[in-house]
Amino acid sequence: MTTPQAKSNLPDEDDLFRLLRQLDHAPEASQRATAEALGISLGRLNTYLRAAAEAGLVNISDRKGADRRQRFAYALTLRGATEKTRLADRFLARKFAEYDALHAELTGSTSGLVPLKHRTELMQNNLAPIPELYVSYESAQKLKVEAADLTSHDLTPRQICDLELLMNGGFNPLKGFLSEEDYNGVVENMRLADGTLWPMPITLDVSEKFADTVEIGQDIALRDQEGVILATMTVTDKWEPNKSREAEKVFGADDDAHPAVNYLHNQAGKIYLGGPVTGIQQPVHYDFRGRRDTPNELRAYFRKLGWRKVVAFQTRNPLHRAHQELTFRAAREAQANLLIHPVVGMTKPGDVDHFTRVRCYEAVLDKYPAATTTMSLLNLAMRMAGPREAVWHGLIRANHGCTHFIVGRDHAGPGKNSAGEDFYGPYDAQDLFREYQSEIGCEMVDFKHMVWVQERAQYEAIDEIEDKDNITILNISGTELRRRLQEGLEIPEWFSFPEVVRELRRTKPPRSQQGFTVFFTGFSGSGKSTIANALMVKLMEMGGRPVTLLDGDIVRKNLSSELGFSKEHRDLNIRRIGYVASEITKNGGIAICAPIAPYATTRRAVREEIEQFGAFIEVHVATSIEECERRDRKGLYKLAREGKIKEFTGISDPYDVPVNPELSVETENVDVDNCAHQVILKLESLGLIAGQ
Repeated sequence: MTTPQAKSNLPDEDDLFRLLRQLDHAPEASQRATAEALGISLGRLNTYLRAAAEAGLVNISDRKGADRRQRFAYALTLRGATEKTRLADRFLARKFAEYDALHAELTGSTSGLVPLKHRTELMQNNLAPIPELYVSYESAQKLKVEAADLTSHDLTPRQICDLELLMNGGFNPLKGFLSEEDYNGVVENMRLADGTLWPMPITLDVSEKFADTVEIGQDIALRDQEGVILATMTVTDKWEPNKSREAEKVFGADDDAHPAVNYLHNQAGKIYLGGPVTGIQQPVHYDFRGRRDTPNELRAYFRKLGWRKVVAFQTRNPLHRAHQELTFRAAREAQANLLIHPVVGMTKPGDVDHFTRVRCYEAVLDKYPAATTTMSLLNLAMRMAGPREAVWHGLIRANHGCTHFIVGRDHAGPGKNSAGEDFYGPYDAQDLFREYQSEIGCEMVDFKHMVWVQERAQYEAIDEIEDKDNITILNISGTELRRRLQEGLEIPEWFSFPEVVRELRRTKPPRSQQGFTVFFTGFSGSGKSTIANALMVKLMEMGGRPVTLLDGDIVRKNLSSELGFSKEHRDLNIRRIGYVASEITKNGGIAICAPIAPYATTRRAVREEIEQFGAFIEVHVATSIEECERRDRKGLYKLAREGKIKEFTGISDPYDVPVNPELSVETENVDVDNCAHQVILKLESLGLIAGQ
């Protein structure tokens, strides 16, 4: 804590900023050299240094073996690095105001330039460097040592994406994870507490257990999943959010069918921490390193090439010919150069993996003129928030130096809600972007729905075709494309490039050659294991792919012997089964799982994990609880009724009946062979196995 005496002796903000900056940039300089660089006497420097040390901003240590003029070493503390970042913004704001006033005095009008904090006019500062949250290399090495003793939080994949864009300026003007006041403003009206436009909550969600170990004012280390320290954060806020309110306001509905709402309720921690971040090092990416650029690296590239106008194209899908025509038109309309800026962080479950997508992008990049087009990868964790997401994407692209942004039909839409309707209207994103365009700092180029006109052998915007009744209009939807890939059918050259199709077929071979998982769920004693064993034998008889049975009892014995039967442990057991099944599926095998799996949210998480690599077929063994209890071969129901087994599914613990399983089988008065045959028929109908 800063003492009143230390506060009174601290220099004013400008001098304090210069002092902290000098110590950060030249930590090994002598006192005399530091004083000369600051233009002050040695006596005043010593006064400043003592006050800064008492305020917890600077560490002073003996320099062993040094001469009398360099007896001490100085280094910024975590708090000092955070304070330097804050003062840099205030220093720049004051200097800008002074310049603007001088410009007005000399010319009779203001400069017309726009501070980065207030994006009220377009593209004035799109090529100038923007603030980052990283300290210098020398300070980072010292902070790593100091941060090693701090309480550590291991970041989730989404939090790593968020932290990277916080540190490199992609989320400018944010200086860290949102405080409670900023969070409430963003949720309610898309504005930070100071009124700045920002539509998406950027929060550090943690478990209650971890939150109990953290106090307000404490510094914590933020680590990646390998334990590498990426940053530190000073905790200024700790609160339990109203997640239902967040879902309603940010995503439009508190509906678990929305992937971000599902994440919010079923994966995110219960407590939010807020506070400024001090960046130590960026996350390491081993893939496509030459394609990953920070905002300032892109701005420098645009400056070097003299690109004054840049239109960004956001995509999370492979590029096809319609996208090429769309981007050509957008660049011509805006009279701008083109940045293809695909998202390679977290996207919608079921999307094509980013490795395949980037190979597709690289395969067709030479179809674009090299002098006017470039590509860079954006490590963003999408929320699929439709209109708000479009505004957010625009702000991010403005930070990357873009002046124009293509906003598509149903931009960042998550698909259907629980009622089978679209979450957002097709043009809601464009309408909201247009409303805030002047503050975003990017002009919108609205997406044109492009279709192939067979008679003219070219793509045209559907809204611009006047002779629709006299021509043949062709188009292939995403669903139809996936069907053609799954069934090995032809994909015409007018729709996509042969190079793209070739890459997609490498990753997505016909379904009959892909791995898949059959996931049985039902009450204990419902017949899951028996049917699963029969199915395994039938599939092994067919041959062609390895088959693995992950029965509930077998997994309990070999993978989860230390687990009990609490909800937490049962969830963990199912997640382990899902992980093993996903690895089998990814490598082209067949996984047959037969646990009870009573909770719908856990089954959904397993589905999403497996569907990255192949098909997931949920089979509900719909035997009634009365029939299961009548069978009771192991005597478990009797013990549960007597209270000797706690939290027993169907007796003292709930079972979430699957709402839309791929197949539901009845076992009462139906023999096992017939049940297994029903599954075989389902697999045939889905194209996963060849018809016999």
